[in-house]
Amino acid sequence: MTTVGFLYPGHFAEDDYPRMEILLDSTIRLVVRHTESPDDAYREDALRELGAPGRLAAGVEELQRSGVQSVVWACDGGSFLYGPQGAHDQVMAVARAAGVPASSTSIGFVHAVRKLGANRVAVAATYPEAIAAEFTAFLRAAGMDVVATHAAGATGATEAAGWGLDRLKELAAAADRPEADAVLLPDTALHTVSHLPALEEFLGKPVLTANQVAAREALRLADRPAWSPRLGTLFEARESPPAPVEWGSGRSYAHGKRS
Repeated sequence: MTTVGFLYPGHFAEDDYPRMEILLDSTIRLVVRHTESPDDAYREDALRELGAPGRLAAGVEELQRSGVQSVVWACDGGSFLYGPQGAHDQVMAVARAAGVPASSTSIGFVHAVRKLGANRVAVAATYPEAIAAEFTAFLRAAGMDVVATHAAGATGATEAAGWGLDRLKELAAAADRPEADAVLLPDTALHTVSHLPALEEFLGKPVLTANQVAAREALRLADRPAWSPRLGTLFEARESPPAPVEWGSGRSYAHGKRS
């Protein structure tokens, strides 16, 4: 049995995780532990507060009791808004506390894009424009070529959690460009897992969504290959471990630790 853990802020689209567990191998367990989410607004101060060390540490203690082999901080804004160095420092602290490799959804997006071999990507973000721009900057710091960013201007996670397939299609289409090899939908508050095949068929290209990426990142850290055609192109084929991400500072990171 492979058991991987997720620190998930609040209660929005966490039901994506048991759905993915059903679609994956029966010997894979996805354990979700909720961290406090006192303010679900898509403002920089509120999103950064989600990633405060004390909030993450409390969730880590619960995951340790579940015997997890890796931990992913399943929050986008509470990671990328700290910048590349801050996001890595954050997951390094989680790894030290948990005693297992750790990462975040934001870092997982970089690894997922590289796994697909996508040279150019488009970002379809629920967030206001300023927050979406920070995610784009985070990707570019890792060498990603972002050809377009669309900011839908949602006010908070509660709003995003209510979006269905039609709204997701509108969001993805607004960001997509012919030259984009994949479309990225950050925000773990979005329910996307049951819609991945429809979104990829609609766009005719790979779609990466936050909870899907978080699951793949946790399994990557646990050295557990997994396949499921109903979880999109990201889970379609056998994969080899990606090269460590090279950031602007010249430092590289893999498996939640500096290499």
